[in-house]
Amino acid sequence: MSLSKTLPQYKVVYEIIRRHINNGVYRKGDILPSENQLCAVHQTTRPTIRKALDRLVHEGYIRKKQGKGSIVMGVPRGVGILSLSSTTSAVGKENLITNIIVKPEIRNWDTTNLAFPLLNDEEEFGCIYFERLRIMNKVPVFYDITMMPNINLYRFVNRNLENKSLFNVLRTVYDIEITGGEQRLMAIKADQKLHDYLNVNEGHPILHLNRKLETNKEDFFIYSQVYCNSEKYAIFGTF
Repeated sequence: MSLSKTLPQYKVVYEIIRRHINNGVYRKGDILPSENQLCAVHQTTRPTIRKALDRLVHEGYIRKKQGKGSIVMGVPRGVGILSLSSTTSAVGKENLITNIIVKPEIRNWDTTNLAFPLLNDEEEFGCIYFERLRIMNKVPVFYDITMMPNINLYRFVNRNLENKSLFNVLRTVYDIEITGGEQRLMAIKADQKLHDYLNVNEGHPILHLNRKLETNKEDFFIYSQVYCNSEKYAIFGTF
């Protein structure tokens, strides 16, 4: 199932243009195709195109100038983990390093810090658990713990996720697309583990995201806890 079948059309257009900017198809100073041209390419209406462009303006990807159109500002200095696309897509492969702290393994669910209740089937099958540290331009930006139901993910624990996009692996190998989700944010103080991983002092304020990601597979959710060091990089995006 493609995103075009599971998302509102303006989000589809937004994700496509944003990906093109992140991948360098459109560079800083380029002018996007006109609204009429975008309508023709994406076979949609002008209000839909304008809604997608307004979101790109809000996130700093483009700016609108009367008489010229939509001017590309480049990739914003931030990490778009609040968006539907993967972090690799949001910041670009050349800027992001993924270190695996705990390799994927099957274990019982640890619901200690999980903000969302599990389904009965999820609990019964156990989870695939792994931890990653994401480094952007040599700065450790966030540490994440991911838990997925151990359902129809054949040989996932044998996969090497070093410098790989989880979303891409799920989409290309298992036909699983992220379609939406829910997340809860709070500020916490860094403990010893976060001090070590994110290179911050103990007690430093850290943004903690508890996430439940929906997919195109019924009752299949991905849970993650993300700890963000936003001292140098703002956290941005839409969800």
